[in-house]
Amino acid sequence: MSEPEPIDEQKPEPMSGHDSLDELLAEKPASQKSDIEEKESLVEEEAKVPAVEPESGDQTSHLFAVRTTGGQEKIVMRLLETKMKMGQIDVQSVLLLDDLKGYVVVEAQDPPSMFNAIQGIRHIRGQLRGELQYNEIDKYLIKKSTVTELSVDNTVEIIGGPFKGMKATVKRVDQEKEEAVVILLDAPYQLPVTVDANHLKKVLS
Repeated sequence: MSEPEPIDEQKPEPMSGHDSLDELLAEKPASQKSDIEEKESLVEEEAKVPAVEPESGDQTSHLFAVRTTGGQEKIVMRLLETKMKMGQIDVQSVLLLDDLKGYVVVEAQDPPSMFNAIQGIRHIRGQLRGELQYNEIDKYLIKKSTVTELSVDNTVEIIGGPFKGMKATVKRVDQEKEEAVVILLDAPYQLPVTVDANHLKKVLS
């Protein structure tokens, strides 16, 4: 009995021409490549991928932007998350960025781990060349609390809660609870109100 022929798995088409997230976000959508150009790009990129062996004791992960079919980012993220939960892939996390349409960001130990994780996943089209730097995406991950920007006597606009749309003056700030006591300027009488600091927006004087 002859051995079955190995299945030729379809590999994602690599993305080329971008060295950073800023370049990608600044670029307008381009027309798709021809099949021949895509195949040539695949061969060139595969030749560039080094065999990365992590140094002993080095547990630092890396961030990679994986290109997806437009509008299918959430599906790709869920497929990868399912594989992560089943222990089928060596990936630390997967996330979506609002300003990075058509991509998901994969956190992995090294490039081979990332490439292995995306093999056979539907709607994956390739990857952004190189790695993303943490400082390129931290503004999307870390929400700075408004409480750090507030001071007594600041004029603020309330942008959430029952007093939304009203202006007020800050009388006390509780950094630990992320709350502020304010006096409503639009009320007929002065009434101290405790408000979530993240519902306050400073009004420039």
